[in-house]
Amino acid sequence: MNIKYLVMITGAVIGFLAVLLVEFGNPGNMGYCIACFLRDIAGALGLHQVVVVQYLRPEIIGLVLGAFGAALLSKEFKVVGGSGTLARFVLAFLGMIGMLVFLGCPVRMVLRMAGGDLSAWVGLLGLVAGAFIGTMFLKKAYSLGPATVQKNKFSGYIFPLLAVVLLIFLVFKPAFIFFSTNGPGSMSAPILLALVAGLIVGVLAQRSRFCMIGGVRDFIFFRDRHLLAGFLAMLVVAFVGNLILGNFNLGFTGQPVAHNDSLWNFLGLTLAGLTAVLLGGCPLRQLISASEGNTDSVITVFGLICGAVFAHNFGLAASPQGVTAGGEIAVIIGLVVVLIIGIFGITRK
Repeated sequence: MNIKYLVMITGAVIGFLAVLLVEFGNPGNMGYCIACFLRDIAGALGLHQVVVVQYLRPEIIGLVLGAFGAALLSKEFKVVGGSGTLARFVLAFLGMIGMLVFLGCPVRMVLRMAGGDLSAWVGLLGLVAGAFIGTMFLKKAYSLGPATVQKNKFSGYIFPLLAVVLLIFLVFKPAFIFFSTNGPGSMSAPILLALVAGLIVGVLAQRSRFCMIGGVRDFIFFRDRHLLAGFLAMLVVAFVGNLILGNFNLGFTGQPVAHNDSLWNFLGLTLAGLTAVLLGGCPLRQLISASEGNTDSVITVFGLICGAVFAHNFGLAASPQGVTAGGEIAVIIGLVVVLIIGIFGITRK
């Protein structure tokens, strides 16, 4: 199948499943949110103590297992790594803080836009600004260095095995796993539906190389629109779905799990967009790549999780009531640090 059509199908399916998952219990405009769901998983494992956001999200588990299976069947599973490991961790860590100040990853940004949340459109401007800055670094030959094939092949299987362990915990609910009884963490679609939705998206995203930031980056860099088509397909399908189900609410206020502080919505996703370009992919793409055996992407996912833990343990994450002073400071520091990483990552001849 033509890759452009596959990307569009992937975006459309994500939009459809996201609306469906909300209809069956997920928080509003949060059928899929990689940042939020990784944060919820960290809470379920007891890594942070914010009791309203603790749940082992089946969508993430399914996403990893679906991508892993697709990579094995297509013979695209390849264990590589060793490219700027610490820098990747720091970039992911800071990018997650930006996303939790905005209250969502690029996928949720589109879903919020499709639900009528005008603050998400402000976030889009920030994401584009961050991607533009990141692209300027790419044009100056920024690089974290080449990944190399790893001799220890088992290391590539550890990440999918961790997803299996989380699935076992989700089914059997041992006492050391925490589940929210109120708030967004308590709102969830049935486990089987969420797991199957994750599997479907994992397979499609692996085959299509779907990436939210990639569409913006490639359009700025190459004027290539094929990844951007998936972005738009997700927006259109989710928008139509919300209209049909009566979940469309146009405005800046009264939006589910969102705030309307435009400056920090903009800057939060500026930080997220910049880090995603420097990392080579959005959080969704990093999960898919990690499932394909890329241990650099595994480190990136761990950086995202640690960023979420830090943001919630130290009061940096925003809430529907707004952005904390600590969150504002963290975003500014994050932007400065990421710019420094970008400058020093420029390869000189």
